Amino acid sequence: MRPFTTLSVVAWLGGFHVLPVNAIQTISAVGSKFFYEDGTQYFLKGIAYQLTPQDPLIDTAQCKRDISRMAELGTNAIRVYHVDPKANHDGCMEALAAAGIYLFVDLDTFDTSIRQVNPQWTHSQFDRYKAVLDEFQKYNNTAGVFVGNEVINTREGSVAAPYVLAAAHDIKSYRNEKNYRNIPVGYSAADIAELRPMLQNYLACRPDSADRLDFFSLNAYEWCGPSSYETSGYKKLQTDASNYPIPIFFSETGCNVARPRTFEDQAAIFGPEMSNTWSGSMVYEWIQEANDYGLINYGPLPGVPAAKMLVQDGFTRQGEPIPVAPDFHNLKAQWATLRPTGVALSDYIKSTSTVKPASCPASTPGGWVVDPNRPLPTLVQKYHRAASDATAISGPGSGSHPGYHSARVTSVAPPNYHTYSAVNGVSVSSSGMKDFDRLAGASLFLCMSIGALALWL
Repeated sequence: MRPFTTLSVVAWLGGFHVLPVNAIQTISAVGSKFFYEDGTQYFLKGIAYQLTPQDPLIDTAQCKRDISRMAELGTNAIRVYHVDPKANHDGCMEALAAAGIYLFVDLDTFDTSIRQVNPQWTHSQFDRYKAVLDEFQKYNNTAGVFVGNEVINTREGSVAAPYVLAAAHDIKSYRNEKNYRNIPVGYSAADIAELRPMLQNYLACRPDSADRLDFFSLNAYEWCGPSSYETSGYKKLQTDASNYPIPIFFSETGCNVARPRTFEDQAAIFGPEMSNTWSGSMVYEWIQEANDYGLINYGPLPGVPAAKMLVQDGFTRQGEPIPVAPDFHNLKAQWATLRPTGVALSDYIKSTSTVKPASCPASTPGGWVVDPNRPLPTLVQKYHRAASDATAISGPGSGSHPGYHSARVTSVAPPNYHTYSAVNGVSVSSSGMKDFDRLAGASLFLCMSIGALALWL
């Protein structure tokens, strides 16, 4: 594989914009990390939030009650597994943004998810995925979308991997064709030890970024009770993720085999052992249910009869959020002490020339059975924004995609990335960008966007 090569820096003048009340920086994936628009690195301190099976982001009043507790906890991200793309999400999304909380949302539904047995990727599935993206791309605090959750959950399931990648390819192509913001597209994997390293690399190994995920995440429950980085299995996870070329994080964690949960794994994830590789974690889950993973229960609301409270599957899903003790407080105490600084985008950019795609795993009878050079079962051709940069791609597998358009792919920095030395100490000369002064006290600001660097040929 050829390493990333710097191709160009392109700037767009964004013009004047009115700052809404819930203005929040967008999140972008650059290389192996997430960044805010101001160039500081973003680490997830997240919670799985599926308050109701259909859509937890339509009851604004309940969102606000929950968000108040989330803010107390130190949350800056939530994951939602199922939403109704036809519903109005403005209230909940604005309340999340006001609290500095970002959304990672799954695009599939119970009946449109990719299956491990007899997998397929169809136009009806694609239409549903597009509908969710259409709805949530308009919110600045939509930080990422998942094209699947634990599609592969047994060691025999690797045959479904090309369909996951095809969904990611088509959603990214649709995103670009619609000229949406570059919302990162990723996958949430089950922790299947026999397949994890191969799947992880397969989803990030193709020479064209249009054929790769923008991020990879893992549902891992290996750290249970008192343990350590070495004995829990996290050291192996870190070894397998070392030098991974796209952002990687825990999309579920928080083993409850040993009670109470103390969340000691968070110190490893956000500490020196892992924070240079991993971008944080999502703790499972917000509401207490039969599986006993909840961080809160719901109490009554003043003046609301108990008979009018929302109850599903025997659990109240509306009301005043009451922390589950001591789990809620244990997580709060952990996160309060964990503040990784990460790397400034201006410094990280200098090292991207050393990053290269993952090594594609070879097919192995009885194990990983996917040929990485076979065409993906996609529904659309590649769509690249940087059409003027079109060029031939050389490298493994470059000739194996009949009908595809090859193009030079660039990595894009956060769209409003500025170099405010008073904020993050970045100098103009080191980043190659012109500095703009903020319009203090005004509701307008001059937005400067930069397109950054080429990643790989």
